[in-house]
Formats: sequence, C-alpha cells, structure tokens
Amino acid sequence: MKVLVTTEERFVRCPDCKIWSGGSGSYSFWTRYLDVFDGVRVLARVIDNPAPPPRWKQANGPGVTFHVLPYAIGPSGHARELFSMRRAIKHILNRSDALILRAFSAIAPHIEQQLSPLRPFGIELVGDPHDVFGPGSLDHPMRPFLRWYFTRQLKRQCRKACAIAYVTREALQRRYRAAADAFSTHYSSIELPEEAFSVAPRVFPSPLRSVRIVTLGSLERPYKGVDVLIHAIALCRSAHPSLEIELKVVGDGRCRPALQQRTERLGLTQQIAFLGQVPSGCAVRDELDASDLFALASRTEGLPRAMIEAMARGLPCIGSSAGGIPELLSADEMVPRDDSEALASLIHQVVTEPRRMDEMSARNVFKAREYQDHRLARRRRQFLAVLRDKTESWNRAVHRA
Repeated sequence: MKVLVTTEERFVRCPDCKIWSGGSGSYSFWTRYLDVFDGVRVLARVIDNPAPPPRWKQANGPGVTFHVLPYAIGPSGHARELFSMRRAIKHILNRSDALILRAFSAIAPHIEQQLSPLRPFGIELVGDPHDVFGPGSLDHPMRPFLRWYFTRQLKRQCRKACAIAYVTREALQRRYRAAADAFSTHYSSIELPEEAFSVAPRVFPSPLRSVRIVTLGSLERPYKGVDVLIHAIALCRSAHPSLEIELKVVGDGRCRPALQQRTERLGLTQQIAFLGQVPSGCAVRDELDASDLFALASRTEGLPRAMIEAMARGLPCIGSSAGGIPELLSADEMVPRDDSEALASLIHQVVTEPRRMDEMSARNVFKAREYQDHRLARRRRQFLAVLRDKTESWNRAVHRA
C-alpha cells in the first residue's frame, strides 16, 4: 500500500523532472514513510524552473513521487486557482492509498470535500492557525476571518481523523482534540543524527566581553518575530553600551528587505548580519557553533526544530512562550510574545551570568537527546501502521459492498 501525503511546503520542478526542496521536505524526510508503506505520493504546490535554486535539496527519488498542484500563494491566489486545485485533487485521490494531511493546511479542505464520508485518514499536526493568523503574525485584511476559518476547519478535521500525530506533547492537543476512538501520539519530524550533537556542553568565560546571538528560521512571514528580536538588541545595546552584542539572522524570505531597513533605521548594520538561506546540516551547525546564544522570538510555533538543533550543539536558548516552546525551555528562559523589552532584559540577564549559561548548555544537550530519531521512530511507525490497517479494513469493506 502507498500513502498520499499533503504538505504546505512549496517545491521547484526542473526539466529533468527532479523536484527540489528549500525547506525540510528533502528526500530523506519522505523516506521515513517507507518504513511502513510501499511508496509515498506527495501532494504539493510545485512551480517549474530551469534549474534548482542554490543550496536546495532533491525531494523525489526511489519510492517517492510528487503530484503537482497549482502554485497558489495567499488567499487571493487560492481563490484564483480554486477550480483547478479541486480538479487536480480529484484526479490524484486514489481510494486504495492511505491518506495523511500535514496540517494545518490550505489544501486539506479541498481534499476533505472529496473524501467518502467513512474514509479513514490521518493527520500530522505541525502548526496552529489560531496563532499563525493571530494579531501581529500576518498583515492582511482577512486575517480575523482566516483565523476563525482555519481553526474551525482543523478542529473538525481532528474530530474526523482516525489517527493523529501531534508535533507537541501537550500544546496543540489542548486546542485540537482527537476523537475519543482515534489513535493519538506525538513526535517531531526533526532529523538529529549523532553528528548533530556537541561532544560536550559548553563552558563560557567569565566575564563575557562580547556575545554573538543567532536566530534561525524562514523570513517569508513575520511568524519568527525577528523584528521583535532586532528591537530587543537595540534596547539592550542602549541600556548596556559596554556589552558588545551582535546578531546573525539565518534564513530568507519576503520579509528580509523590511527587516534590513529596520536594522538600518536603528543604526545596527554593524551589529546585525543577514546570512540568507544556509544549507541544513554542517553549514547550519557551523553557525550555531560560532554563536553564544540562540534566540527565537516566535509569534507562532509547533515545536521549533531550529531550537532543538541549537540545543543539540550545546547552545543556551531563550525564546517566546509561543506554541510548543514551553516544552523545551523553563519559565525563566522565556518571555511573552511581542515583548521586546522583556526579551532585551532576558538577553542581558543570561549573557552576564556565564555559570547560568554553562548550566543551560548542559541541560539543553541532554534535552535534545529526547528528539533523536531512534527515540521518535517507534511512535511514528505505530501511527503509520494504525493508519495502514484502518485503510486496509475500509478498502475491504468497500469491496464487499
């Protein structure tokens, strides 16, 4: 049996029919489903391009194929492509396949409309539309409606799913409850091989004369709160001019020019550097290793993989209290969302206490071990096996009927 998986990530297709990913959806990610299924069919928005963008990774390969949906972006783009989107989905849906919706998803409502009422499907719940479309996270006149619509849709989908895998242990489960008779588990989709871990926790000199902070994430939307972090750096430098602070921003997207302009207005071009997209793996680990503190001022999160990667390298981490971040950090390592003053204060508190940073480093390496693949694989295979068995039973019942 094959499995059809939807994803909100967008891909590039080249003339040689190779599909390329600039995010987490590379080939190694999809091969995890092959532990239980004979093949993976990925349903995603794909755009044709003469060549892959620099540093992107191939996404398709043996056992993993892609089915192309129109490359719709934003509410207006989805409205324009509504009928072509539904036609494509109707053509792609196969009754014999198992079905997984990686949610929340703008694609999922189109699929749900075309499913047989009793057809089983699974959900891998990786994001919360209630936060994604919350105040400050998106500048769009339809934001309140989109927040209501997608939150309502996702709650209904969770009530109908036969199996749900949450990316958090508790955070998403509180708002999006599974049906009483559904299978439920949790696991992250992060890839953490042994080489991703620091050999030993860090030991910081006392006192720290200069501090390098790093943040990592997409700049396509304001979700990661980089604007809040930039303002916090400005406040911290103003209040403590003797402390040398620099910030490295790893990631790219449509918000980058505006963030760079904000940096210029604050007179921080010498202190804040935008590194653009950095390849996952060694290149990201090099940036983490060259830093003293990881900061994530997110407005919305599932469970931040970038923070877990930083913890594995022994970096002290601070962040907002969004989404699943409280499952990774203690209360004194977090601040409320959109509170640049509290973030500036926390940065100064942490970097002026080297012994505290030593303790954070040791605790983070230990915590990151919980997210090694061999620890998560058992729950992931169990989720996939339940979905496979439910789909096989449904197919047999349909055939008898």
